[in-house]
Amino acid sequence: MIFSASSPWLILLCLLVGAGYAALLYSKKAPWSKPVNYGLAALRFTLVSLLCWLLLGPVLRRTTTTTEAPVVVLAVDDSQSVPLFSPDTAALRQTLAGLDAMTARLRDAGYDVAVRTLDTAAPARLAQTRFQQPATNLDRLLTDLQTGYEGRNLAAVVLASDGLANEGRPPVFAEFTHPIFPLALGDTIPRRDLRVTDLRYNRVAFSGNRFPVEAEIGYDGFTSGTASVVLRENGRVLARQKVTLAPNRRLQRTTFLLTAAAPGKHRYEVLVEQQPGEFTVLNNNRNAYIDIVKGRLRVLLAGAAPHPDLKALNAALLGNDNFDVTLAVPGLAPLRADQDYDVAILHQLPSRTNAARDVLQYVRSRNLPALYVLGSQSDFSAYNALGTGLRVTSGSQNAEATPAVNSSFTRFTLEPDAVARLGEYPPTAVSVNDARLGGGGEVILYQQAGRSRTTKPLLVVSGTAGQRQATLLTDGSWQWRLQEAATHDDRADTYDRLFTRLLQLLTQDSRRKRLDVYPTQDAFSTQDDVTFGAETYNAVFERVYGQQISLTLTDEQNRPRSFSFTNRQDGGVLHLGQLPGGLYRYTARATVAGQPQEDRGEVLVQDQQLEATASRADHNTLFQLAQRTSGQLYYPQQLQQLEQRLLQAKFKPVLHTQEEEKNLIDEWWLFALIMALATAEWVIRRYSGSI
Repeated sequence: MIFSASSPWLILLCLLVGAGYAALLYSKKAPWSKPVNYGLAALRFTLVSLLCWLLLGPVLRRTTTTTEAPVVVLAVDDSQSVPLFSPDTAALRQTLAGLDAMTARLRDAGYDVAVRTLDTAAPARLAQTRFQQPATNLDRLLTDLQTGYEGRNLAAVVLASDGLANEGRPPVFAEFTHPIFPLALGDTIPRRDLRVTDLRYNRVAFSGNRFPVEAEIGYDGFTSGTASVVLRENGRVLARQKVTLAPNRRLQRTTFLLTAAAPGKHRYEVLVEQQPGEFTVLNNNRNAYIDIVKGRLRVLLAGAAPHPDLKALNAALLGNDNFDVTLAVPGLAPLRADQDYDVAILHQLPSRTNAARDVLQYVRSRNLPALYVLGSQSDFSAYNALGTGLRVTSGSQNAEATPAVNSSFTRFTLEPDAVARLGEYPPTAVSVNDARLGGGGEVILYQQAGRSRTTKPLLVVSGTAGQRQATLLTDGSWQWRLQEAATHDDRADTYDRLFTRLLQLLTQDSRRKRLDVYPTQDAFSTQDDVTFGAETYNAVFERVYGQQISLTLTDEQNRPRSFSFTNRQDGGVLHLGQLPGGLYRYTARATVAGQPQEDRGEVLVQDQQLEATASRADHNTLFQLAQRTSGQLYYPQQLQQLEQRLLQAKFKPVLHTQEEEKNLIDEWWLFALIMALATAEWVIRRYSGSI
């Protein structure tokens, strides 16, 4: 349809202009016949009228209608547990071939059929599915489908699964707008199986001390007898115990008491020995990863006056067995100068009231690493004189900010859920108007005002190993811990990890290393991308970049892997990818300013056999999922009934109408028409003896 914003009466004016032009040009006596003259006048009339009409800006409106067929998605759980709990592998392959045949018939019936697996990529034919995914997250699979097909004609989802989900939330708690038809795979009859279902232990132990490792042993298909449970390290048996397989129970617990060995990271394996008839031994062992240290980290927690921050920080540190905290507050808890400390937390010290001078003198005389918490009672001039790598000026009024993680900081990392929790923290007062970071300083947290992330620091660290200082620019962090505990089952894990990791960073090896290579997490799982950070220093211990670093990683069987990378100023890390579970030792080497440098350490990769933690399929979850979405549960032998249900549902196609407006003058055919009119007139006049 063609329309114009101008009045339709103007079209008459365009026609009058065209008629007048043609009459003026062809009313005189011409050297050609009258029919030719009338034809030329008609051509000129059409051409001029058309050009005048185009000046009115006519618009061409096109309406396009498309039909979208109903979409049926076949979502296949391709995790390792599906063939593990399927008694007949040939029957499983036959079921997949049946799904391929059903896919073809649904497409012939006019349905748009899509195939998805847990990793979103699917083979050309489901019969070729390789069940290799080490974990199952059905909630993510179904939620991603709903999000990806939002606004489209998603009619139904067929979920072929054993119902076992070991990652993410249970899918029955999600809300879906389309029916789900589960196809139950696997067997719900318990198989004869022994397994280590859980290990309980402290992740930190002190050398020479005894510590417990409690193992939870699950079993199915056993009505009597005993099982032998072994604890070993590097293949060497450290302890052995017997557990009774009572007929009226499915779980037994046993506890090993060990004496902590030499400091370092240790991997202890708990193994329940195989019994005749077990259907799998994949779940017969689990590993305990324990960091054995020389002793607790001694923390001096001092403040100018009682404050909720002191209680929050004290609770955060006492929740970790690696810390021994001593409180010092003037008038309440005097400083114990005869005691040695490894690190200090100085809350609003230096203070305007000149309180706790003995604490400041003690920290300076012992050259202790320190975390300074600045607030409204801080003496900013005295703080600037300490040389912490940060200069601050006070503001006339307190601003409020929430923490935002600096993604470029790699000295330690926070998990994705921890970053999300930080974003939920309430805003707190920042009494500093301006903060300028000196050389070598790094920002851990930025200030965020509302939704706007600023470049102002909130938590910074500076200095080299053994001489590091950190500064927190708010005295309201107690509100963060309170908020997190209130909204996450009385747990403030993120707040506690943030400050324990910060103190561990401040007290790292005091040797002035010019090459410092470190894993970015305390431990990785076999599903994680293992990453390392690196720092290099010149002769005066200033950070330098662009150094070529070689890294050799050696596993417990003394098999080396070699990597090389260059440390960059943007804080990029070395990505090693996924590694098998175990304790790895690494050696890093580099040549800095012509001198060879070396650094050593350890990194843990935890092996988790998630897909073998159960001994039977979970069809009850699939039944509940079908009930909540108005679907129905089917079994492989009912595949034909499932197909009939989908066909008889007669899902309707959806019509999508789209209107497009375009200036008529932009149409190529209109330009061709104008050229054709002008050319025809010129050719006729030329042929008839005139131009």
